[in-house]
Amino acid sequence: MKLKVLQADITTFEVDAIVNAANTSLLGGGGVDGAIHRKGGVEILEACRKIRATQGKCNPGEAVITTAGNLIAKYVIHTVGPVWNNGGKDKEETLSKCYSNSLRLAVEHNCKTIAFPNISTGIYKFPKELAANIAIHTVTNDPNLTHMKELLFVCYDELNFRIYQKVLEVN
Repeated sequence: MKLKVLQADITTFEVDAIVNAANTSLLGGGGVDGAIHRKGGVEILEACRKIRATQGKCNPGEAVITTAGNLIAKYVIHTVGPVWNNGGKDKEETLSKCYSNSLRLAVEHNCKTIAFPNISTGIYKFPKELAANIAIHTVTNDPNLTHMKELLFVCYDELNFRIYQKVLEVN
């Protein structure tokens, strides 16, 4: 299994599943969520509306899967990260669940390649280095990882890219 860190636009990757750092509404927003909805088109929004109609909102740590619409990927896995505020162990556990629940869904849908953004490190203000450590620790210790051929951490900004590179070198 290949584990890579790249600095790029996650919406441009030809993988089985792109993970979206979504909000609880699943209806699009800013950052990576907005980019995925804009480039993926109305199909993603309609799929998210159907999910909302059956289960309601998506809570932090949970994940759901939809079509990728106009994206090159096959699926989008939407997961809701925690808002940092004052932090705490529960926020760290919730972020870890974002990664493990996303991997579980990917395996359930026979995905062999997956691309993750830096969940919760933008507007949700999760400390970037702590988030990188949680992400890498969670995926490398997840039993679902054995089903994957390639896992990408796609960093939009240079700071996250450097942090992920550093954390991966240590692990």
